[in-house]
Amino acid sequence: MNATKAAPLHSDTNTTIFGVIVAISFCHLLNDMMQSLLPAIYPGLKAELALSFSQIGLVTLVYQMTASILQPLVGLYADKRPTPNALPGGTLFSLAGLVLLSIAHSYWLLLVAAALLGMGSSIFHPKSSRVARMAAGGRHGLAQSMFQVGGNAGSALGPLAAAVVVVRWGQSSLAFFAMLALLSCAILWNVGQWYKHHGLARLSRGHASGHVMPTLPRGKVLGGIAILLALIFSKYVYLASLTSYFTFYLIHRFAVSVEVAQLHLFAFLGAVAVGTIAGGPLGDRFGRKYVIWFSILGALPFTLLLPHVSLFWTGPLTVVIGLILASAFPAIVVFAQELVPGKIGMISGLFFGFSFGMGGVGAAVLGEVADRTGIEMVYAICAFLPAIGLLAIFLPNPATRAGA
Repeated sequence: MNATKAAPLHSDTNTTIFGVIVAISFCHLLNDMMQSLLPAIYPGLKAELALSFSQIGLVTLVYQMTASILQPLVGLYADKRPTPNALPGGTLFSLAGLVLLSIAHSYWLLLVAAALLGMGSSIFHPKSSRVARMAAGGRHGLAQSMFQVGGNAGSALGPLAAAVVVVRWGQSSLAFFAMLALLSCAILWNVGQWYKHHGLARLSRGHASGHVMPTLPRGKVLGGIAILLALIFSKYVYLASLTSYFTFYLIHRFAVSVEVAQLHLFAFLGAVAVGTIAGGPLGDRFGRKYVIWFSILGALPFTLLLPHVSLFWTGPLTVVIGLILASAFPAIVVFAQELVPGKIGMISGLFFGFSFGMGGVGAAVLGEVADRTGIEMVYAICAFLPAIGLLAIFLPNPATRAGA
């Protein structure tokens, strides 16, 4: 469809442009699949480079912090000076990171590769989330869920790809996955053209039509953002315990093979993908505050049980935990965007960046805990993190203006 034919379709800000959302969701799948190859190959890197859990945690910290610190700045810049071509350009950092990772046979080179992967992610997430808002029409939760589920599916496919390809053909096979960055670059170039010719106009008309919360006092807005960030902290530190150390936990406690442990991680991340796609539409229909409340606090009984069950029950419990926890993020991001209208890029960057940062800090701290007290203690401590979900009761009233 050319720009002329597309113009009438794009003129109505209430129309959801599914083609654009599917395109960025697919690119999110490719991006997060490439990114998730790093933690998926941790067992092999640990053996080859003789790494401690603390050193593995530092690799995760470098990756997550590189991604997290830059994301709010990228988002803020996008709000002030939109740059559609940065979308495809950011994928080149991921390409370079994977190529370097495929030949990283020293610890410092591994850290550089992790930093490049993080930089690619820092450009992709806030800009693509902003595009999802542009294309959403009035269905912001659904658009954010569709965008997010691509990333969750990619994160789930990463360990599976590592089990099928990297375990069999070795670390150098990671260079093959770098080719996916070129595919993503081509798709995002076309998305960038839509962003330039239609998306910016839709976003400005959407602000004018009042698709935001009633104006709240600054203190309430800042308090709401702080509570949402606390919920992100609880969610992503717990997720870091599973994405970074779950394979080690299964191998240590139940003596399973690396391949079996990675398949368990794939099942968990697949559940995260399903939970994500459900969270946004449920928030649109029943209210985001209720979804946020349930998705954090509702996981608590299952996280408390997890350290005490057999291998047979570990799989189902982690799937349930993934389903419940994952439903939070789309609702949290859209809730925050409605709290601070007109700063879509900055808010998206802040929340994506904070989630990455908390995952990185959590991985580093939990790695130290695992080295000092054992891997099982990690899950005994993290079991209580979802209790932070009680803070959701203090979130501002989510009612929208009549015109919304």
